[in-house]
Amino acid sequence: MTIAEPLAAKATPGNPVFVCDGVRAGYGKVNVVHQFDLEAAAGSVIAVLGPNGSGKTTLLTTLAGLLPAQAGTVSIDGQALKNGRPGIAARRGLVLVPDDRALFTGLTVEENLKAARGKHATTVDQAFDRFPALAKRRKINAGDLSGGEQQMLAVARALMQEPRVLLIDEMSMGLAPVIVEELMPMVRKIADETGAVVVLVEQHVQLALEVADRAMVLVHGAVVLDRPATELAKQTELLEAAYLGDVESVEAKAPAAE
Repeated sequence: MTIAEPLAAKATPGNPVFVCDGVRAGYGKVNVVHQFDLEAAAGSVIAVLGPNGSGKTTLLTTLAGLLPAQAGTVSIDGQALKNGRPGIAARRGLVLVPDDRALFTGLTVEENLKAARGKHATTVDQAFDRFPALAKRRKINAGDLSGGEQQMLAVARALMQEPRVLLIDEMSMGLAPVIVEELMPMVRKIADETGAVVVLVEQHVQLALEVADRAMVLVHGAVVLDRPATELAKQTELLEAAYLGDVESVEAKAPAAE
């Protein structure tokens, strides 16, 4: 896969592009994510891991503005986003790829891409340069694509909006492991070659750790581990303890973060 020209970096060198400060997420008075803090530099990949029901999708939905945060702020390039305003978040460069992909299944691949372009400079041809496999399917309806092709299209459509921050929820959802292994390196390429921050929620833990710079484990709405991905990939027992919610064991086994 070839990535088109990098997006121009807007953040001051050394300053984080994406900041989440004390974000609490939930539904009405029901709290799901207790507190989420993050500072991410341009071109970084953050893997958010954890068991089912830990609040990962609720977190991404809140960061995207589709669900108002119960507390905290989300900022891009030093400017806080208005809470619960997904349109403003999208215009500021925060784009979500949901776990259901949300494609227009009755439209062709090319039409899906054109629908996402808006006023952005990225062209459909550039999208096909990024994803050559889609170029061969440009006149096929999205609903007739394979699962892997649909996921590729969902990401390609998101990139048409030239994101500063790309949120990807369960890229592997419904896909065979061999397809996931082919798609996951795409996440690393996107971050490296566009400069976007990528926040990846993923159940394929080891594959996610291979492409991420940093990994955070969310259990019962709380971040119980936050480590460099390469470090955490070597700490299998620590990961298992975190997934089981054995916080005391995690704290006892965890070496000091770098």
